[in-house]
Amino acid sequence: QVQLVESGGGLVQAGGSLRLSCAASGSIFRINAMGWYRQTPGKQRELVAAITSGGPTNYADSVKGRFTISRDNAKNTVYLQMNSLKPEDTAVYYCNVVAQQLWTTPPNNYWGQGTQVTVSS
Repeated sequence: QVQLVESGGGLVQAGGSLRLSCAASGSIFRINAMGWYRQTPGKQRELVAAITSGGPTNYADSVKGRFTISRDNAKNTVYLQMNSLKPEDTAVYYCNVVAQQLWTTPPNNYWGQGTQVTVSS
């Protein structure tokens, strides 16, 4: 199995910054992509940012220019630097990893437990 451990959420004032981290461990042959999603009550989980093994990134329009995703392949860790936070960024943030456990098996989606980010106005 693949385990994801998230950290870095919390309460911050509008305009502030937070950095989320997510470390993947377990039986991993290759990580294809890593990313962050967020969800608020009554809404679908939405993509915030993603990064592939080769480095290309993808961001939701609402966070472009404010959030930066990065990864440390040696540590199987993905980061989300969140600057200029707004109250509408308040959500539970989930780490997502697309990984292969064996070279013979297809990649699967794995999710972290979620970390709360609250931005006060």
